Amino acid sequence: MTDQMTYIQLVGRPNGFPTADDFAFREAPLPGLEPGTALVENLYLSVDPYMRQLMDEVWEFNTPLEGRTLGRVIASADERLKVGDVIRHRYAWRTHSLVPAEEAQPVNEYPGVPLSAHLALLGNGTGLTAYVGLTRILDVRPGETVYISAAAGGVGSAAGQIARLLGAGRVIGSAGSPEKVRHLVEDLGFDAAFDYHDGPVAEQLAKAAPDGIDAYLDNVGGDHLEGAIENLREFGRIAWCGGISGYNGEAAPVRNIDDVLGKSLRLQGYMVRHHLDAREEMEARLVPLLQSGEIVSEETVVDGFENTVSAFLGMLRGENTGKMLVRVK
Repeated sequence: MTDQMTYIQLVGRPNGFPTADDFAFREAPLPGLEPGTALVENLYLSVDPYMRQLMDEVWEFNTPLEGRTLGRVIASADERLKVGDVIRHRYAWRTHSLVPAEEAQPVNEYPGVPLSAHLALLGNGTGLTAYVGLTRILDVRPGETVYISAAAGGVGSAAGQIARLLGAGRVIGSAGSPEKVRHLVEDLGFDAAFDYHDGPVAEQLAKAAPDGIDAYLDNVGGDHLEGAIENLREFGRIAWCGGISGYNGEAAPVRNIDDVLGKSLRLQGYMVRHHLDAREEMEARLVPLLQSGEIVSEETVVDGFENTVSAFLGMLRGENTGKMLVRVK
């Protein structure tokens, strides 16, 4: 076992789109065990859009960064964590982490399910976010028309498949390239999809759903939210779980927000951390389908911890389909 760890620090605040110069790689001795902790060798790191917001003021300079991570326990000073256990935790952007036992989330390893899926289709910030949005916030019902923005990303690709499982009559997605649009329809079972670069979102959504939509899972905000409001039927629902359009600057204004009142729409934001009790239900429904191949865990995996920053920047540029992950080694 190595006696050194590598980690990444934030060293600059970006003005607009971040660059590699905003980060620095550091090395240090492995941290020593403390009572109630475990030393974890990290296997996969998740890089996510919300991290761009954290770069502005939340992440501190010259300290290891946070994020969803999957790792294996290699030493433990707490009986709740055994050597060999695989856990989720948030002590990320490093090759090894000292994790307090109360902050570790044990992973159920299932035959035929790759470990990486526990940060993707079965992950808190991906599959569980989509599942909660569709079942608890939107309460999608059989036959309804559902629209999902950023549909080729981690949450969006999971949401499209889950919406179909819930009996949605029509599932529509928006994405950022013709290749992603084709992927949504041909591979993930979306009924229709469009490239938001091809014209106003409201107009393209109206063509894809001429009778309107019932529910919208919002990962983008801005003109996507505005377009959804325009096309939502009376008493439609919006689950707001992200605002990618504003992460590198100001998002476009939503000019028809008054229609939320006029159409009696329901718009609800949510954080998955308030719904972790839905995990057991989600795994019971999705794991057998994942094992049988009826659904897939959409992932773009970048190899090597040294490529973490480039994977993060690539995710912000939309270079991934599904969840962007880093395989540590």
